[in-house]
Amino acid sequence: MTRKERWQALLDLLVERGELEVEPAAEALGVSAATIRRDLDQLAEQQLLVRTRGGAVLHGVSYELPLRYRTSRRAAEKRRISEAVAALIAPGEVIGLTGGTTTTEVARALAGRPDLAQGSPALTVVTNALNIAGELVIRPQFKIVLTGGVARPQSYELTGPLAEQVLGQLAVDTAVLGVDGFDPADGAATRHEDEASVNRLLCERARRVVIAADSSKLGVRAFARICATSQVDVLVTDTGLTPAVAGAFGARGVEVLRV
Repeated sequence: MTRKERWQALLDLLVERGELEVEPAAEALGVSAATIRRDLDQLAEQQLLVRTRGGAVLHGVSYELPLRYRTSRRAAEKRRISEAVAALIAPGEVIGLTGGTTTTEVARALAGRPDLAQGSPALTVVTNALNIAGELVIRPQFKIVLTGGVARPQSYELTGPLAEQVLGQLAVDTAVLGVDGFDPADGAATRHEDEASVNRLLCERARRVVIAADSSKLGVRAFARICATSQVDVLVTDTGLTPAVAGAFGARGVEVLRV
C-alpha cells in the first residue's frame, strides 16, 4: 500500500467512525503503529484532521474529504462511466457540468475525443467547478463559461446568488450531474444545500439531464434535494447496480446505462 493509498484509507476510516485510535488503525491497514502516527501527524499538518492523544478526530471543516482525496475511490468505475457519458454528447452542444470526481472524469473524456479536437466551438461547457474550467480552458476548441460565485474548498464548486444569476440566463442542451445520492423515490441529492440549489437550476435550464454516478450512490438518500427522479433522463452507472434498483429507476422513466 502506497502512502497516498494509506492516507486515503485513514481518511475514509475517520469519516466513517468520527475518530481513530492508532493501534486499531494500524491493525486495519496492516502497518506499524509508528507509521500510523507519522501519517496522522502529516495529515494534521494539512488540516485534514486533529491529532489527539493516541489518535485523531475529524477537523471541524473536513467532514467531507477534499476532492483531491476522493479521486481514487472506485476509479475504474468512474472512468468507464465518464467515457459512456462523454459518448452521449454531440459536437456543438452546450453542456453543463457540476463539480465532483465523476464529472471531472467526464470533462477529461470529452477533452480526449478526437472528433472534438477542433470546431468553433467544438463544445460550449458551462460549469461551476473551478477545477473543470481550469482543465478545459487550455483547449481553444472548447468555449468555457464559468458561473462565478463563492468557492467551496472541498469540491472547488462555485455556489450562491452569483452562480444562480448566470445560470438563469443560459440555455443548456445536456446537464451532467454528479450526486451524493440518487434514490428512485426521493430523487437526486447532495450533502450541501448551496450546491443543490445551483445544480437544481442547471437541471431546469437543460433539455436533457444525465446523472453520472457509481452504484454506491444509488438507492441512497442525501441531505439536500436537487431534483425529482422524473426530471432525470439518463443514469450512467457501473454494473454493480442491482436489477431491482435499476428496475425502479426504469419504472420512473429513467434510461439506465450500466457500464
